[in-house]
Amino acid sequence: MHLLVTHKQSIAENVVALTLSDPDGCPLPAWTPGAHVDIALEPGLTRPYSLTGGVDSGVWRVAVLRVPTGRGSRYLHDVVAPGSVLRIDGPRNDFPLIPARRYVFIAGGIGITPILPMVAEVERSGAEWQLYYGGRRRASMAFLDELARYGDRVHVYPEDERGLLPLSTALRCADNGTRVYCCGPELLLDAVRRHVDERPGSTVHFERFSPAGDAVGGAFEVRLARSGHTLTVPPGKSILEVVEEAGVEVLSSCRTGTCGTCETAVLGGIPDHRDDVLSADERESGDVMMICTSRSLTPHLALDL
Repeated sequence: MHLLVTHKQSIAENVVALTLSDPDGCPLPAWTPGAHVDIALEPGLTRPYSLTGGVDSGVWRVAVLRVPTGRGSRYLHDVVAPGSVLRIDGPRNDFPLIPARRYVFIAGGIGITPILPMVAEVERSGAEWQLYYGGRRRASMAFLDELARYGDRVHVYPEDERGLLPLSTALRCADNGTRVYCCGPELLLDAVRRHVDERPGSTVHFERFSPAGDAVGGAFEVRLARSGHTLTVPPGKSILEVVEEAGVEVLSSCRTGTCGTCETAVLGGIPDHRDDVLSADERESGDVMMICTSRSLTPHLALDL
């Protein structure tokens, strides 16, 4: 669909918010917290952006961090203006908010964008929650004014004032009844993963727009037990891509190792897990793997496909 940019606002250092509306004035469909849209920016260039703001407001809002080396962010900051028309696909939700009695939200920098509507939703539901939000400095942290209404449930950590996010404190009470949602830079996600792996039973959900583990590493063979194929997975391609090219249908969604849709049983070999779905115990057992990002530690893998 094509949507009109009706408002563009600077909301923090190097962060702009864009409001998207139907050109004919019709209300846009409601969406669910965690959803994102894909914005076509230039020929051959499409980037995902989390929706943030009111889920049923009739307009959509995205927040964009300007990245010096990012073609997409530079385009939205420097070229797009109110009155621009953008081609939008979606929304899609690979980071859904699952009902729970208690939540811990952890956001780093622009990672606050999918977390903001989640906080609003769990506040309406009456569930217990805490948000730990970190950034380099207060001026660079978006949506602080909108978060102020929630009082002491929001813990703001500008690094130049308070240091890094206290993950041990944030996750101290992340027991079996708590769901942890995290979005932010790779270093933050990796640190949260390490803390959660040390706490068996914790349930954590990550949002990232780059794969949890990219398709590097040497080639290896995959035997598909049910379809009878033996395939070579080269460097630069995922197992999922190679399997699909062979005509084998596999359910998949995010392709970044975060949603769990492509979980596949392992019948032989040792997976090289590069996902954000499996627990430490599940990784150790090696019984299943996410074939969109994970690879192999052995020359051969056998999969139940």
